[in-house]
Amino acid sequence: MSSLFDPPKFGGVRLLDAGAGQGALIAAFFERLQEFPGEYPVCGTAHEFDEEIVPSLRTALAEICARTKVEVQLVVGDFVEEAAKSICLGQGARYTHAILNPPYKKIGSGSKHRALLRAAGLETVNLYTGFVGLALELLEQGGELVAIVPRSFCNGPYYEPFRRFILGRAAIRHIHLFEARNKAFKNDGVLQENIILKIVRGGEQGAVTVSTSRDDSFQDYDEKAYAFERIVFPDDRNRFIHIPTGSDEQVLERASFGHSLADLGLSVSTGPIVDFRMKNDLRAEPDHETVPLLYPGHFNSLGLEWPQAGFKKANAIRDTMATRKWLYPNGFYTVVRRFSSKEERRRIVANVIDPSRLPTERIGIENHLNVFHSKRQPISEDLAHGLATYLGAKAVDTYFRRFNGHTQVNATDLRMMRYPSIDTLIALGQWAKGRSVSQDEVDERVNGL
Repeated sequence: MSSLFDPPKFGGVRLLDAGAGQGALIAAFFERLQEFPGEYPVCGTAHEFDEEIVPSLRTALAEICARTKVEVQLVVGDFVEEAAKSICLGQGARYTHAILNPPYKKIGSGSKHRALLRAAGLETVNLYTGFVGLALELLEQGGELVAIVPRSFCNGPYYEPFRRFILGRAAIRHIHLFEARNKAFKNDGVLQENIILKIVRGGEQGAVTVSTSRDDSFQDYDEKAYAFERIVFPDDRNRFIHIPTGSDEQVLERASFGHSLADLGLSVSTGPIVDFRMKNDLRAEPDHETVPLLYPGHFNSLGLEWPQAGFKKANAIRDTMATRKWLYPNGFYTVVRRFSSKEERRRIVANVIDPSRLPTERIGIENHLNVFHSKRQPISEDLAHGLATYLGAKAVDTYFRRFNGHTQVNATDLRMMRYPSIDTLIALGQWAKGRSVSQDEVDERVNGL
């Protein structure tokens, strides 16, 4: 992280570390400064909230000051509160550099932190993005910020205001991706890919360096520069941040994959049946009052298997006036699992609902599945198979991983995907249905579209 900072250009250095922990980042930053020639005033400010850490942080800061001859101020308290006050009043220190390992914690819409962040002009749902946004706002023009964070802010609707906040104020210079979701923060239970992000306040946006390593040993470190248009697509209203990796051709960037789901007349939604809210209507076995309830576990490499004996979840849900609004007409649909396991080979796992295996007019689709439909109506058999085959291609998985780095596949993410034309998907379905096709065959077919 410290190696990503450029030589000082302000005639002085004023460093911010919000959430300083035991001072490792401050120490690394000031060691980095020793590599640059010249003399200039240097100082730092460390914020820390956890009073149990503060004594060891004081000791570490004293050692840093003695070793590097710099002055570091320790602020014990709530960084969000202190920073929001400074921003709202237009008072307090401004910094030339910031280095952060912020806390990861969701913040409720009615919480004090949410109100403070909102007052400072930042709408966000997690402390880690709140810390980054506030630190950015406290930088001088041209100031540099380097932070290590989960990459969940790169996609999804909840972080769209934060993406707009940073992209409107700063240029992205470097993104380092840790590709293993269970390595870099293995002690914190954060099952997401994590990134080191460097941004420059008020900087002119140019090419972005993207580097990768599997974990924090950096033994397989690799980097490549990409045009910003490949990081944030110019026509993307949601401002998703893509992280391309490797020497991939990025097949889906071709014009032939330029269709949105809306262009195809399709929608994708999260399955509406939330089982713990409808316990009284669930049944282990189907009967004359029920319809099939489909979970991810009802699908395997052979397709749809329903009902299942000894299934840990319900096989059916009552068909009543109260439940009917949550049911879909029986028919062909493509479904995608919402959650993948930690290090699963494919992020997107798609299957087809085959109505011939379900004996009722209506069906229930559980909340752990995303379902492709046409205005809540079934789609054609060929289209359902075409979509499932397309979503199973390696090129699609590679594209999806550019902006999704956690275990969840949201309906919003699937809406953001690029698709071939409806006729192409139908032809793909006609080719694939009723036969066993290998991964290599699927990839060759999709790459040739």
